[in-house]
Amino acid sequence: MNIQKDFLIPFVGLKLGKHQFDYQIGKEFFEGFEFDEYNDVNIKVDLVLDKKSTMLELVFKHKGTINVPCDLTGEEFDLPIKGKLNLIVKFGDAFNNENDELLILPHGEFQVDVAQYIYEMIVLSVPSKRVHPGVKDGTLKTEAIEKLNELAPKEHHKEEENNDPRWDKLKQLLTDK
Repeated sequence: MNIQKDFLIPFVGLKLGKHQFDYQIGKEFFEGFEFDEYNDVNIKVDLVLDKKSTMLELVFKHKGTINVPCDLTGEEFDLPIKGKLNLIVKFGDAFNNENDELLILPHGEFQVDVAQYIYEMIVLSVPSKRVHPGVKDGTLKTEAIEKLNELAPKEHHKEEENNDPRWDKLKQLLTDK
């Protein structure tokens, strides 16, 4: 993967306190991760970095839309998504990112790469089953649905068939008890 400089935050030169970072995420961001499941992406990520004397607190919030195919109809639609991620960055002897909410950077490190966390936060906020809103409320009009409705079996009314009089006599025996 190609590390993008825009997502490297040099925290050494920052004063103690909160710092705001904004990112506009598009399809190119996911291409860097070789992830091509989304047709189009338009997501705004707000990152607040709270620098303290011994650690960093990062709060990620994202909101926007991704264009994906519906799992039922195959129709593309814009799926609204939003989410939040909290990350604490501490300093230790070795790099460790095994915990989802805690990142340990080696002493002497001067920047943190937030691209992986933004990627995971967005991907995990997308529902596993993506259903077009028109399917849910019944307003979706597509060629496929129209063709299926056209080919659907029609109701046909059974007219009274000519009954055999012998059967009528037998049925009468059941009711004449």
